[in-house]
Amino acid sequence: MEIRVAALHVAPERKAPMVAVDHVEARAGQGIVGDRYFGTRHRHVSVQSLEELDEAAVAWGAPIPAGRARRTVTLDHGRVPTTPGARLLIGDVELEVVRKAAPCRVMETAVGPGAARAMHDRGGAICRVLTSGTISVRDPVELDAAAGALAAR
Repeated sequence: MEIRVAALHVAPERKAPMVAVDHVEARAGQGIVGDRYFGTRHRHVSVQSLEELDEAAVAWGAPIPAGRARRTVTLDHGRVPTTPGARLLIGDVELEVVRKAAPCRVMETAVGPGAARAMHDRGGAICRVLTSGTISVRDPVELDAAAGALAAR
């Protein structure tokens, strides 16, 4: 089953609410234009999966909306690779995993007490942008099969 982008969210500054968008511009070596992490050294894009969000919701006992998890890209299913060096191809944009994403502390106020803890080991990955391009909702996604992720396309 093909993996696709289910949602995209950006926040213009730290702790600002995430805003749902239909597409984002990714710039190699810089990140997502208009996002709080644009221009940072490595934390360009965060990627999560609805499947892992659903698991966190079961652990927490209530739904966790994709935008409230504080991630930029949400995949419609599958497991996001978290091994440093793993690659993701989203549309024509290539990303490289830098590290596993830790749950955001802002979730404790944006979602509720205990939500960040429920996201432990389900928070996806932090990636750097290797190639520039546009990422849009419904874009196909290829995950690095060598990193133990599901491959699609």
